[in-house]
Amino acid sequence: MSAVRSLEPWRWLGVPMLQVLGVTVLFGIPIQVWGLHLPEPVFPMAAVFAWAVIRPSILAPLAIVIMGLFLDIFWGGPVGLWALCLLTAYGIVLGGRSMLAGQGRVALWAWYAVVTAVAMAVGFLVVGVKSKAFPGLVATGWQYLATIVLYPFAQRLIDMFDDADVRFR
Repeated sequence: MSAVRSLEPWRWLGVPMLQVLGVTVLFGIPIQVWGLHLPEPVFPMAAVFAWAVIRPSILAPLAIVIMGLFLDIFWGGPVGLWALCLLTAYGIVLGGRSMLAGQGRVALWAWYAVVTAVAMAVGFLVVGVKSKAFPGLVATGWQYLATIVLYPFAQRLIDMFDDADVRFR
């Protein structure tokens, strides 16, 4: 286990935000391997989940909106869609934070999967209502699976910063 780090905003918010946006751009490169494209997981979901578990913050929602707007612009979606989805996930985790405290990795992964499902369902419904045509269920399912596989990255972020500020435990 790594040593606990201090909770300076640039460390636990800024660096992970830049990392997930960089990996999003990297996975957005149109590469095909055996005729298949790279998956398009929602990388910011791991950071959003971890930030809500680590501690409440006034800066996290701002970072989440920035990441969501970046995803909207990068993928060409409706402006505000991913910001809404990511803020929904953050709000759910923040609301259930007291239940998450002290839970094991498997329980947190299950919570991550549920929260990701709810956030993606919000996006699915908003896109369906806005465009009067729902996205493909198979593509949405693959995106969901690719996103929940990212949980170890959220756990790593939690492990690095979870005990840095005991006021919120």
